Amino acid sequence: MLQVSQLNAFYGKSHVLHGVDLQVGEGEIVALLGRNGSGRSTTAKAIMGMVESQGSVLWNGQQIQGRKSYEIANLGVGYVPENRDIFPKLTVHQNLLLGQKRANKKPRWSFDDMYQIFPRLKEREHTEAGVLSGGEQQMLTLCRTLMGDPDLIIIDEPTEGLAPKIVELVATYLQTLRARGLSVLLIEQKLTIAMQISDRCLVMGHGSIVFDGSPQALRADSGVRKEWLEV
Repeated sequence: MLQVSQLNAFYGKSHVLHGVDLQVGEGEIVALLGRNGSGRSTTAKAIMGMVESQGSVLWNGQQIQGRKSYEIANLGVGYVPENRDIFPKLTVHQNLLLGQKRANKKPRWSFDDMYQIFPRLKEREHTEAGVLSGGEQQMLTLCRTLMGDPDLIIIDEPTEGLAPKIVELVATYLQTLRARGLSVLLIEQKLTIAMQISDRCLVMGHGSIVFDGSPQALRADSGVRKEWLEV
């Protein structure tokens, strides 16, 4: 579904990504791993048209490199940023409502689906999002993206700062998405979670992909893990 080839990205004069190649297939969870500053978040932003970039980004065979972020989102690519970006003065329900995008297509996900996956959001349905806990805000931003009915979601550090119990809940949630036909590009530091739920693992270092293989192959490659990952 997503095919990225020779992607370069820039912040002003700083050259951050250097010829990144990656693919995400239908119904696949691909984990993008690496240390802070390796280029993982920049890769997500480059795919979404949020930073200056060069190269090729094909979405279902269509070139989307150089397009506006909202155009890419409307084509079916969802993005969950690391900082969550909820609307703090709006209620949980209102935040979810703002996530709806594709009015010309019957949505795959409903409010009831969101509340069934995360019952805590149902309990807080009429609560302002700004007073939710960090875990609840992460649930909300994931669900808000789903309300836009994407075919692929790019999730940046969804488990950052969350309690272990909530981390496991997020992992289960991502597996539920795959079971319902969505593809996931998961940007993550927690190696255990990535190995547990992903179909393939990519490792970034200095703005390039330095490993692309199965979780089993990464587990067996102590050299890659020692040099490029926080282990």
